[in-house]
Amino acid sequence: MDDAIISKLLILSQLSLKKRERDSLIDDLDRIIEFVDVMATVPTEGIAPLSHPLDLEQPLRTDRVLPDTDRERVQASASAIRNGLYVVPRVVDR
Repeated sequence: MDDAIISKLLILSQLSLKKRERDSLIDDLDRIIEFVDVMATVPTEGIAPLSHPLDLEQPLRTDRVLPDTDRERVQASASAIRNGLYVVPRVVDR
């Protein structure tokens, strides 16, 4: 990891860092890459992948139909409702 790569990443991510922060980031990324390289040397042949590191079972509730929610009661505290839907401010300009 060098300063040129960090500069490109900062441009792509639209971030800016001070010199000390850049140096710290380079050191951190170097350590992460070194650790990944060490992990790649661990023999994993014959070991099944895990979906979770702990051997747990997820308790599942039974599916059941519930009565409909009272829309008027739920929407009573909303700041703006139109045609039964919540009105929110536009966040993306066209």
